[in-house]
Amino acid sequence: MEKFNEILTQINDVAWGVPMLCLIMGTGILLTVRMGGLQFRKLGLALRLMVKNEEEGEGEVSSFGALCTALAATIGTGNIVGVAGAMVAGGPGALFWMFVAACLGMATKYAEGLLAVKYRTIDDKGVALGGPFLYIEKGMGPRWRWLAKLFAVFGIGAGLLGIGTMTQVNGIAAAVQNYFDPEKANIAFSIGDTSYTWSTVIAAIVVTVAVALVVIGGIQRIAGVTTIIVPFMAILYVGVCVAILVSNASRIPDAFVSIFRSAFGFDAVAGGAMGALFIAMQKGVARGVFSNEAGLGSAPIAAAAAKTKEPVRQGLITMTGTFIDTIIVCMMTGLTILVTDSLGMAAEKDLEGAEITANAFGEGLPWSQSAGSFVLMLCLAFFAFTTILGWDYYSERCLAYLTKGNMTAQKTFKWLYVLAVLAGPFLTVSAVWTIAEIMNGFMAIPNLIGLLALSGVVAAETKSFFRRLKENPSLIK
Repeated sequence: MEKFNEILTQINDVAWGVPMLCLIMGTGILLTVRMGGLQFRKLGLALRLMVKNEEEGEGEVSSFGALCTALAATIGTGNIVGVAGAMVAGGPGALFWMFVAACLGMATKYAEGLLAVKYRTIDDKGVALGGPFLYIEKGMGPRWRWLAKLFAVFGIGAGLLGIGTMTQVNGIAAAVQNYFDPEKANIAFSIGDTSYTWSTVIAAIVVTVAVALVVIGGIQRIAGVTTIIVPFMAILYVGVCVAILVSNASRIPDAFVSIFRSAFGFDAVAGGAMGALFIAMQKGVARGVFSNEAGLGSAPIAAAAAKTKEPVRQGLITMTGTFIDTIIVCMMTGLTILVTDSLGMAAEKDLEGAEITANAFGEGLPWSQSAGSFVLMLCLAFFAFTTILGWDYYSERCLAYLTKGNMTAQKTFKWLYVLAVLAGPFLTVSAVWTIAEIMNGFMAIPNLIGLLALSGVVAAETKSFFRRLKENPSLIK
């Protein structure tokens, strides 16, 4: 297993090396410049449109339902486990680069949502299909179909083997175990040197059954579940983080100092500043992208199903997902970990992933440590559950594109997806997250190429919409 982890790490270092960082950040910068900083200028408008559905327009779900499906897939273990992991590997400075990546990622998400609606197809049954595979093929031309298919293949892999299943259920199982059996006293079975508790086994079974019951219903059932769970759990989680920050308000300034010092390598030993800066940047950007999925090309698959007539409108709504996911939820997680000194305790107490955030909740809440662990377990379980649902839809749409809508293939995939969920808790944390990051990297490359090639289309559509909006304000009513 150790050798396997080493191989995965080497592949991940290539997938998330300097070229990938430059491609992601460069795409965000280019789109930000071409759109004149639209993600900052029009954020207020985007947040208003987020809860205002269009009365007319083709599609399968409301714009808010499409956003919640996308948020369901983004607000997950990346916000809780991923942030903690990034800070352990890259220091507090990883939070800064996560924030920067999110600001640029909002422009990327905007472009993805716009292009998804512009180039989507809707069949005679009203079923929508759209995303990077279609805007690459239709926008860049048929000779780029191979790139579109490559994205779809990696999209299926990311859902089945990475971000969509294993990392999420692994995080749920870890949180459940941390609450019910932190000492690992009740062992169900062992594989090699690794033992698994009954809490892990039961969590795996419960989540698997719940996933199976929802994913069979398709996008309508997924959107129906996520529009209820996602807003409620996001408010609960942020509310608890705010309570911890208020209780430890005197430590917040020091937390920001440590973030900025670490972000630029000021705390590194002599000669190691550049290395520390790069690690902080790498982990911050990689885990930030893992969390908000800006540049991956996943969110536009959900955006394509929205009932809307205006690509720009859906682009604005889509970009709010990155704002909510990273700039609000991830930042709250990171600050909570810092003000409770849980990052410093990680090595001392041998904590990893969800355990670090659980420690922060236990130390920071003005109640009891068990109450903090319970709240975190609840939030993580529901966040991860909805992420699993969202990524099932993404993967199925990728498969639908590759198989031209073959229903047998899609039904078979649903059961493979359920089995992957069941297997997730029984893999090591490091291996699961490394596989997920590799899949994310490979998935992002075709999408980013498509966004760069079609940036002119995005700029033209944006200019046209806001010109028409000036003449006819009812476009956003």
